[in-house]
Amino acid sequence: MEILIAGCLVVLTALVHAAGFSALIRILIRSRILTKSGFPLATALVIGVTCWLILLHSAEICLWGFFYWWRGSFPDAESAFYFSGVTYTTLGYGDLVLPKPSRMLAPLEALTGTLVYGLSTGLFFAIASQWIGNWTRRLSVPESDATNPPNT
Repeated sequence: MEILIAGCLVVLTALVHAAGFSALIRILIRSRILTKSGFPLATALVIGVTCWLILLHSAEICLWGFFYWWRGSFPDAESAFYFSGVTYTTLGYGDLVLPKPSRMLAPLEALTGTLVYGLSTGLFFAIASQWIGNWTRRLSVPESDATNPPNT
């Protein structure tokens, strides 16, 4: 039963992450920020993506924390969310542990956190690569060519 529960939590975490990625990509496309350049925009892009990803990971930590709290694995909500946070981020302080029947959930949460961090890192890299590529292509085009494209 614990493996089935863990599988559901993993799937829910992946769904939250996919929805968050989709929303972020739609925002980036609509805003056309990847086609613009300059230090203020680069700063805004990095800060915005960082905050969005932290919000997304925090929601995923809360998903696991709510489950632990609902299940009664810890005496209070703060302990459940704290445990989820240190497990998801793989800090693993060890000051709190799950009851024996549920202990296999912790390594699966840590593995899930590690995998979705990798996805977030990949997305961050892809966004930065796209933005930098667009910026450098624009800078390498002579001003006269950029303002007067050839007729085709």
